Amino acid sequence: MANIMILEDEQYLRRLYTEELEREGHQVIVVGQGSEALRILQQIPIDLVILDLVVGGDDGLDWLQKMMVLRRDLKVVINTAYPEFRQDFRCWGADRFVIKSSDLSALKATVKELLEAPLCTARIAISQQPRSNLLLHPPA
Repeated sequence: MANIMILEDEQYLRRLYTEELEREGHQVIVVGQGSEALRILQQIPIDLVILDLVVGGDDGLDWLQKMMVLRRDLKVVINTAYPEFRQDFRCWGADRFVIKSSDLSALKATVKELLEAPLCTARIAISQQPRSNLLLHPPA
């Protein structure tokens, strides 16, 4: 079905998400560091990223910005235990924001919805701009 990358530093959650998403038929790649995620994005066609906002002491939103520069068309689900991050404008680069829960139904439904939905027209237009323009001239 889809190539999904999970950027999560908690081993238990990495294993749980992998089992659930593989059961749904997806190929899952799990990473524990943002630098590793960027390396993989350059090598493997990833359809969707599930991103934790606190990854080994690093700010997941910094990694989100770097991913968006690399692959503006990338679909991203922020999956965090910290709902207050929703107020941070840097979260706007992600497609969805899901609060971590022991019930994975919301996360799995969000993944399914994003994988079935076409990329929105605004993001396609943005992704066709040169990367340098993305940082210097955000869309109006």
